[in-house]
Amino acid sequence: MALTELVLRAPAHLVDDVSTALMEELDAASVSVEDADADTDAEQALFGEPGMPAPAGGWNRSCLKAAFETEEAATQAAALLLAQDWTAGLGVEAIQAVPEADWVRLTQSQFEPVAITAEFWVVPTWHEPPAQARQVIRLDPGMAFGTGTHPTTRMCLKWIATRTASLQQKWTRVLDYGCGSGILAIGAGLCGAREIDAVDIDPAAVQATEANAQSNGVTLRAALPDAAAGSYPLVVANILATPLKLLAPLLCGHVQPGGHLVLAGILARQADELKAAYAQWLMLEVSDEEDGWILMTARRPIAQAGTIPVA
Repeated sequence: MALTELVLRAPAHLVDDVSTALMEELDAASVSVEDADADTDAEQALFGEPGMPAPAGGWNRSCLKAAFETEEAATQAAALLLAQDWTAGLGVEAIQAVPEADWVRLTQSQFEPVAITAEFWVVPTWHEPPAQARQVIRLDPGMAFGTGTHPTTRMCLKWIATRTASLQQKWTRVLDYGCGSGILAIGAGLCGAREIDAVDIDPAAVQATEANAQSNGVTLRAALPDAAAGSYPLVVANILATPLKLLAPLLCGHVQPGGHLVLAGILARQADELKAAYAQWLMLEVSDEEDGWILMTARRPIAQAGTIPVA
């Protein structure tokens, strides 16, 4: 079905309210915001913490693009917005047809096979595995985070893959906390881990993990976080620094004596914050770094047995 796009020019202070009106009151199928001065000398950088909202709702001169099912709906939405007293400064740039596109093919073109090690790859189902791949995770992007393309995911998988020979016999239980697509849990399973618990607060992530695990022939239990119980030789959590700090006592409590904790979703400048948050229980160290992101790991000494309450 062809869509019609309403293109608006708005000052920064109107972006949030106009976007909300388009989506919630005027039935836009989608709304995107761009810098109207992009690729010019007036272009304005607008960055936020990874995974967090940007520091402002829009640029000084923002371009809003709203998709509607019909030209009539787009025209009516423009008229209603411009008739409001609070939208002074808002202007209509265009009302135009959106070209037909094969969105599935366009989406697939963004994802190529990803090398974790020379022999361990993450490969979308529409690609053939590279000739050198000996271990392959077949994974399609879905509603849950985790396709292997992000540095945090690659570093976690690399840590697991490069320690398989020495540690896999000890991985009798594994906890993937905040599993997303299940990619880390699946990677651990392919590397010999048993009794894998993959938990997430998002039911869509639980469903994605179950489906992806089945596609890769990995047996695991995917569930909400309350399903995590007891201690594990390996606990991995690829989330973000703020929730990782809050989860410190819980995650440490799940690491058995002699076991490993692997954390990602952390920027290099946040290393000291994480070390301080976990110091009461475990001594975190930076084990890897890529594109400004770091992997932090710790091993719980066997002598600590019984000193951390297990959740």
